[in-house]
Amino acid sequence: MMTLENTPSYRRKSALIGGIALLLMALVAAFSYGIAHGSLVVEEDALATWHNLQTSSLLFKGEILGWIFIVVLDVVAAWALYFFFQPIHRPLSLLAAWLRLIYATLLGSSILNLLLVLLLTNNTSLTTAIDNAQLEAWTTLLLQGFDMMWSAGLIVFGIHLLVVGYLVLLGDSMPNLLGFLLLIAAIGYIIVHICSLLLPTGSGIVTVLEYILTVPMTIGELGLALWLISTVLPKRGNQIR
Repeated sequence: MMTLENTPSYRRKSALIGGIALLLMALVAAFSYGIAHGSLVVEEDALATWHNLQTSSLLFKGEILGWIFIVVLDVVAAWALYFFFQPIHRPLSLLAAWLRLIYATLLGSSILNLLLVLLLTNNTSLTTAIDNAQLEAWTTLLLQGFDMMWSAGLIVFGIHLLVVGYLVLLGDSMPNLLGFLLLIAAIGYIIVHICSLLLPTGSGIVTVLEYILTVPMTIGELGLALWLISTVLPKRGNQIR
């Protein structure tokens, strides 16, 4: 096992890059999903959703750009975390990187649904030629496709966090609390999104699970980001050199 005192400089750089990527991801996701998607998409109301998407095209485009940026950041984070955890356990760090890349691929594929929605809402000739009810139905279907594919990706992401949490526990100089938080976050992602795929849309069980598990899921990821960045800050005797 390598300790923070005797690790090579590339781990310092990968820790900084990975930590910044994870923090940026959290900020962009707060906008794309929390602000934009949350205000544009009205659950169980296709008409209101269609109206919001047509009247707030700029916000919807900003949401899509945010998702694309998140995919790029996920690829960067996968690379950075691989190099950081490689000295601890190379096969597991490689597995974690591949799992994150698979998640990024699934998220990127799900964004295609949003691009199709954008084409539907911005195509004036189409909206005049086809009944609005049909356009609303297509839009709802595409948005559900985005949610389902993203949920499938987040199950893979949860498995990725399981591996990362275990790697943290293996590291001699890494806090065990962080490892346990990541394991809890991983279990939360897996449970919530398996239920999201298997249970009916709008199920109360999924809502309750999200309410209960959101805090530990968020703390685990942000904790990892902040810890990675903290390792490159000047400290006496325990910084990565």
